[in-house]
This record gives sequence, C-alpha cells and structure tokens, in this order.
Amino acid sequence: MKTQTHLVSGIKKYGRPYIPQLIIAVFLAVFGSITTIVGPGQLSKITNLVSNGLRGSIDVGHVMRIVIILAIIYGVGALMSYGQGFLMANVSQYFTRDLRTKVSEKINRLPISYYDKHDEGDTLSRVTNDLDTFGQALNQSLGTLISSIVLIAGTIIMMSFTNWILSITAVVSAFIGILLTVVLLTHSQKYFNQQQNNLASVSGYVEEVYSGHQVVKTYNGTANAKKEFSERNQKLATSVWKSQFISGIMQPLMTFIGNFSYVAVSVIGALLVLNNTITIGVVVAFMVYVRIFTQPLSQITQAFSSLQSARAALLRVFEFIEEPEDSADQKADSELKDAKGQIDFEHVSFGYNHDQTIIKDFNANIKPGEKVAIVGPTGSGKTTLISLLMGFYQIDEGSIKIDGQDINTVTKQSIRDQFDMVLQDAWLFEDTVMNNLKYNHPEIDNDKVIEAAKAVGIDHFIRTLPNGYDTVLDDSVTLSVGQKQLMTIARALVRNRPMLILDEATSSVDTRTEEQLQKAMDVLTTGRTSLVIAHRLSTIKNADKIIVLKDGKILETGNHQQLMNENGFYANLYNSQFESLTS
Repeated sequence: MKTQTHLVSGIKKYGRPYIPQLIIAVFLAVFGSITTIVGPGQLSKITNLVSNGLRGSIDVGHVMRIVIILAIIYGVGALMSYGQGFLMANVSQYFTRDLRTKVSEKINRLPISYYDKHDEGDTLSRVTNDLDTFGQALNQSLGTLISSIVLIAGTIIMMSFTNWILSITAVVSAFIGILLTVVLLTHSQKYFNQQQNNLASVSGYVEEVYSGHQVVKTYNGTANAKKEFSERNQKLATSVWKSQFISGIMQPLMTFIGNFSYVAVSVIGALLVLNNTITIGVVVAFMVYVRIFTQPLSQITQAFSSLQSARAALLRVFEFIEEPEDSADQKADSELKDAKGQIDFEHVSFGYNHDQTIIKDFNANIKPGEKVAIVGPTGSGKTTLISLLMGFYQIDEGSIKIDGQDINTVTKQSIRDQFDMVLQDAWLFEDTVMNNLKYNHPEIDNDKVIEAAKAVGIDHFIRTLPNGYDTVLDDSVTLSVGQKQLMTIARALVRNRPMLILDEATSSVDTRTEEQLQKAMDVLTTGRTSLVIAHRLSTIKNADKIIVLKDGKILETGNHQQLMNENGFYANLYNSQFESLTS
C-alpha cells in the first residue's frame, strides 16, 4: 500500500503539467471507441435490408446511406485514434524527458555519502533502462488500455440493448477469462519488480567489469567474471521468464475465450433465429460485437503486462528522485567570494559512521599563500580532511572556516568555486584540448590557455597532436598518465583560483615524469594557498608547513628540516622511502 501511495504521489507531483493532455487523450480514446461500438448496429441494418430484399427488392439507396454513415463514423474514429496516439506520444516522451532531467539534476544534488553506499551501475540503470521501459510502456499501453476498457463497457451496453440473451452468453463466456487474467496479473507483479532490479544488477556489473577490464585480465579474473556475470544474467533471465511466461499465458487464454464466445453466440443465435426470436442481422451484429468485445480483452492483458514493467521501473526512478538531498546548503545564507585563502580547522571531528571516528579533534591554521602538505600512512584521514573542506560531508564536531567564515554559512558551490583541484586520477572529457583546459569557463581567452600550457611544459606536446589545441581527446588519441596530469595542472592554472588542492597528483607516474610534474606544480602553487596530499615525501620538501597525521590525529607539525631534526615519525617515514629508492 505504501508503495502504491508513493507511486501515485510521484505521478501527481511530476506529471502534473501533462494531466490536461492526458485528459484530452482519454476523451479522444473514449469517443474513438464509441464510433467502433456503434458500427455493428449499422451493419445489422444493412444485413436486414439485404435479407429482406431477397424476398422482394433491395432498397439500394437506403443501403448506400447507411454505408456513407458507417464511413463517416469510422473516419471520425480514425481521426480521434490518431489524435489520442499523438497526445500519448507527447505525454510519454516529454514526461520521460523531464524525469531524465530530474534524475540528472538529482545526481548533482545528492551528497557524496549516497554514492558511498549505492552501486554506480544501479544509478545509471535508472537513467537508461528504467526510464526507457516506462516511456515505451506509457506510449504504447496506456492509450490502448483506455480504449479497450471503453470498448468492453460500450460493447456490453450495446449488446444488452440489442438482445439480452446473446449478451449474457457473450459476457459469461468471457467472465472466466477475465477472472483468470486478474489472478495472473496479481501474481506476476513481483516478477516484474525482480526483473527491473536484476536488470540494474547486470548493467552495474557489466559497467564495473568493463571499467576495470585491465585489472580483470591482469589477475586472470576472466573466468570468475564470466561466472559472476552468468549467475546475475541467469537471475535476470529467470525473473524475465517468469514475468513473461505468466503474462504470455494471457494472450492464448484470451484467444480461447474469444473463440469460445464465437461458438456460444453462433449456437444460441442460430436457435433464436430458428425460433424467429431474432433476425439474422442481429446474429451478424453480435458476431462483430464478440470480436470487438474479446479483442480489447486481449489488448488489456498485454497493456497490463507492459504497465507492470513500467510501474516497477517508475517506482525505482521516484525512489531515486526522492532520496534525501545534501542538506549542507540549507543553513547557508551567503556566498564566499574573492577569498584570500585563510583556512582554519577548529576541533574538527568526523566519522563516516557514527561509531567510528576518522578525524579526531583536528586543529590547523593555514595562512593565505601558504603551501601546506598533509602526510601520513594510508587511512590516516588525509583525503577525508579535503572532502570536509570542500563540503562533501558534514563534520560531526568543530568548525572549518575560510577567511573567518564558517563553511556551513556559505553555499558549497561558492566554496568550490574558490578552489582548483588536481587529483590522482586525471580526468579529461571527450572534447577538444582547448575546451578541456577551459572546462566550464568558455569565456577564458585562448592566449591565456596557451600561456598556462607553456608554463607547465605541455604546450609542445599539444602542438604535436593532429589538430593541436583543437584535437578531440577520444579513443584515437593516446595520452600517458603524465601528459594527462600536466593537462589537469594547466587547467587549474588557467582557472587560477586563490586556493589549490593537490591530492596524490604524482603518485601514478615514474620518477622522471614526477620531476616534470613537480616543476609544473611549483608554478601552479605560486601565490596560492595550497594543500598538498602526498605519499612521496620528496615532493613536499619545499612546503611551508607539513602536517603529519596518524589515526586522524596530528602527530607532528613543521617544515621538512624541522621535522627531520626532530627524528620522529616523519623522519622515519622519509628515511624509509629514501632507503627503498636507493636499495
């Protein structure tokens, strides 16, 4: 019941703009179906005129008038059916478009913690598989369902007025099929839900294995990957088979009911004609009525099967859209602009789970233009600190201030707009080199971009590409890790924000490339407040301050020489790295 309420409320909330079109489509479907219903009555008149004319003369003029009336009726019905189909196509496609847009916007508004707990492939499946399933079902099935219901109701009424005995014969013979259909539809819903969930599981696993195919091959994990895929694929196939098998029974069941109704009406009708209770025209009309009556029954079963898939898919989309959003900006009443670069961590504590604290009473004061390195063993909380500074997570205790402003009082977008970031994974988009370096700032002058590329030492390489700065970075262009990283450094230099974050920017390259990247980063950090996270301690010897973390706590603070003189944790860490490089 809760699920049904959630579905209805979601449709009301997000489908409200399309309700007028939907209502008009319903009316067109109703009137289009009525034209189909009144046709058999006119056929009955023609049949009676012809049969009566066999004993005398046929009134051809009267027959032609009825034929013209029939042509007009069916013509109007065809136009209404076209209008209904046109409107339903509009509603389904534009409603799906709006939902896809809302899902895309929702992705950007959800907190990072959501993605820590949910599979990436499952999210992508909601944007693609679920919305496509819903759009197709809405377009193809809803109009059919409405028309079919009207046809059934109207046909029963017309049959009752024509002859109640034959009407009861047709309805009773179809009632058994309707009852069985309802039972089957009720039983099959859970399999349609499983089908959408298993489809998301398969899509997510394929995306994961494809992204990490080098690791899979390197570790000879192909066989295990195939096995895992086969298991998930089998679950999907089983749920699809069950849902389609049960819904597939409905079509032959309705065919049987239709044929049985034909036989029943023919037998009873023949007896009534022989007893002179009805005319042969009534029997002809009822034969058409039976076809009209049983055909929508079959269409209803198909429509319900399709709409069950759509229902399961739409629920998954609504669940995602209604996920709690990042509440960090709710307390924000201002924006951070023209930051000087003063950063203060005051008694900051944080844990991804309430029972496990990662950062413990962290305090640090970073002055404008200062280059501060944060080092420590894996899991000490280095990257977590940066995530807190950027507002990706809410701190549990304490405060973080930029230029004296608590980051909870300013919008997260304005905070991130004051930072440039160079991460361990250099991400470039399938676009031109120029647009990659200008990312999200097309107004920047091309000369400034070229100047930044020269400053970091990547200009010469870019000019060797097929189209220089206009080269599209697709699969045909091969870039080394170092070249990609130099481009992201150039991108940060082009943007030129007052604060900079370098997170393991040299960890994936060799020593020679590291030297080149180090020179580029020295250019990048000049005049900016810089936070540098590094495992290779040789890259941060020139930092103004080094903060040594262990288990979320500060062990030592000072510059390289001071910490080496103390001969503590940092000195041991540095010496162990130096020994490993020289051994």
